[in-house]
Amino acid sequence: MIYTCSLDTPLGAMRAAQKDNTLVGLWFIGQKYFPRQTANWIYAPDQPIFIALRNYLADYFAGNPGTFAGRLNPQGSPFQKTVWDILLQIPLGQVATYGQIARWVACKQGLPSMSAQAVGGAVGHNPIGILIPCHRVVGFDGNLTGYAGGLDKKKALLQIEKVNLEKWHKAKWLGKPWEKKD
Repeated sequence: MIYTCSLDTPLGAMRAAQKDNTLVGLWFIGQKYFPRQTANWIYAPDQPIFIALRNYLADYFAGNPGTFAGRLNPQGSPFQKTVWDILLQIPLGQVATYGQIARWVACKQGLPSMSAQAVGGAVGHNPIGILIPCHRVVGFDGNLTGYAGGLDKKKALLQIEKVNLEKWHKAKWLGKPWEKKD
């Protein structure tokens, strides 16, 4: 059973979905790759995970992002999940390029290389916007490229996180997400 609710944000209305007490989706209404099969979803805005999500988003948009008090469970292929796991490790206020992520995925999987375009496809199909921060991925030269919710929203999210795109090369994240630090 999938439960859903609508959320109002400063960047527009969003729809959230949960299954088995985990968040499986968060989309801007009408964005690219918005789910098509929603007729059987049950509107239940008072689910605990939706209350936690509303609280998180209120703090986030007020410039006080904390930690989401719920479990994420994005549905996708193993490759997509690998990319989304890397996105989760890009720190607030920093960015990474599609090429960097492609190199990280290749290294993690023991491959000599990985297509940045394949990574871009996985990033674009991220089903849990904002919380899985696909908006923190930029082009190789720091340009804003692709965002299922629209480039205006991507820019606004980066501004909320105080990312200075004019100096992105100093802010970009060069960590290696597959190396766990204790």
